[in-house]
This record gives sequence, structure tokens and C-alpha cells, in this order.
Amino acid sequence: MFFNYQMPIKAKNMYNNQTIISTCNTFITSIFVILSIALFTSPSLSGYSGFASTIKGKNTEMSHDKLIHPSGHFWWGQIGHRVTGWIAQDLLSPQARQAVERILEGNSLAEVSTWMDEVRSDPSFDYMGPWHYVTIPPGQTYETADKAEGGDVLWALDKVISELKKGGLSPDQEAINLKVLVHLIGDLHQPLHVGNGTDRGGNDVRIEWFRNQSNLHRVWDSEMINSKQLSFTELADFIDDGLDESVVEEWQSTHWHDWAIESQSLLDQAYDLPENGRLSYEYMFKNFDTVQLRLLQAGVRMAGVINDIYKN
Repeated sequence: MFFNYQMPIKAKNMYNNQTIISTCNTFITSIFVILSIALFTSPSLSGYSGFASTIKGKNTEMSHDKLIHPSGHFWWGQIGHRVTGWIAQDLLSPQARQAVERILEGNSLAEVSTWMDEVRSDPSFDYMGPWHYVTIPPGQTYETADKAEGGDVLWALDKVISELKKGGLSPDQEAINLKVLVHLIGDLHQPLHVGNGTDRGGNDVRIEWFRNQSNLHRVWDSEMINSKQLSFTELADFIDDGLDESVVEEWQSTHWHDWAIESQSLLDQAYDLPENGRLSYEYMFKNFDTVQLRLLQAGVRMAGVINDIYKN
């Protein structure tokens, strides 16, 4: 015999409510699982989110596009430049520190390190465009290579350092020269700013960085640095973990033309790419120590040059 059981109205309502709640919970759980998969496959939660994570997406692409010069070249991102300025500021002599404070009207080297990027919107500074880089083809030296019209990073450093040492500049021009010096010493230590003349310093080398479209120059300028998710002061303190005085003296004893040769010698390492052009953790692991070294050397040497200019 079958019983025609009728659920009580109250119980029936409770049953319907529980069903709705269960369905909602299942839906929420599904959404959570999907989001978790998306996030954990992104480099952001693995400490490598900075430049090309799915969180920043197109905004990051736009910010880097704004950094491009008409020549196609990029330069160290803001964090990289500020790291070099921060390190240099800490190594200034008392005389140089006083001079810098006077010339920059209280601003630090880190603050003015990005000035050359910021004035790109002012056409009166367009002549500085070629100063961010130098082209030295394989098998050639700076002396034998064709010189770019309008100068290059080495020509510009020769110019502004000579003028600062000579003195007699107006306050405005002295400040401009010092800002140029700070920025270009940073640029010169980025290996791909010493281009081989074939691909605009790696800008034409299209790659994927953690599944996002990028190029090799951008990876060295900012992608690897930003992926650490550190402020410029945190990164500077992290890499400047106490240097022997002998190392500081050795680095500061060399000439900026020598620094270009160093960058040129690192190009084989930078161009050591997988055939599929997909870069992620392995490339970061192999190269970030070099990025940190070059930032540290740039800061130490920047201080050395400024100390030499204002030693009296």
C-alpha cells in the first residue's frame, strides 16, 4: 500500500529554503574555485605580479607605451631609476650632499631620477631623445661604431659631466645637467641600452612574459623589477645589503665608457631565449641577480661621479 504523504506546509517551506540555500552555496563555491584557478595561474600570487599580471592587464601595457621614445627605445622604469638614485644619495660625501640639496632645491636624487622621462611631453627637450642609449654593433667598439645624429648616452654623459666640473652654469642649467647625469648613468647600466643595431635594443624582440605580450627590452627595463612587488626603497635596501669599501672603490674607479662595455658583454645572456619566446620563472631566476647587480653598480657609480664633481 502506498501512502499519499503530504508534507506539512511549514516543513515544506523549510525544505524549499534549504534547497535554495544549498543551490546558492554550490554556485558561490563554483565561482570561488574558478577565481582561485585564475589567480593561482597568474604570477601575481607567486610574487611575480608586477608588470604583466592579469590584475593590471591593459593598464600596464598603456603605461609602458607612454614610456616609449619615438626611436622605439625604452629606459629603466620608475622603480629602477629611483633605486639607483636612492643608493647614490646614501653614498654622497658631505660636500656633494650639500651641493645636491642646493642644486635640486631639496629634492633627492631618487626624486629627480625620472625627470628625463617626464619632460618628454615638452617639445623643447626632444633633442634629448637619442641620449638614452647607444648602438655598438657586435665586434665594434664605441670608438669604431657610427655615431648617432644628436648624440647618445656616452656623448651626453661626457657633455654634462664636463660642464658640471667646469662650473659657471646657471642654476637652472646646473639642475638640468645633474638630472640628466642621474638618469643616464642608470640607463647605461641596463644592458639593452647598449644596442646591437638590429632590433632597437630588444624592442623588436616580441616575447610572452607570464602569458602576456611584451618585448625583451621591456622585460629588462621594468617587468622583472615590477614583478617583485617592492617599493623602490624596499628594493634598494634589499640589494644594497652592505658593500665592502674595496668594492665601492673598484666600481667607482672605472669610466662610464667602461660601463657600456659591461652592458654590451651581458647581451648574450639577455638574448638567451627559449624557442617559443615564453618567459617566466626560469628566465627571472637566471637574470634577476644581474638586474640587481646593475642597479647597485649604477647607484654606487653615480655617487662616485657626483662626489668627484663636487669634491671641493
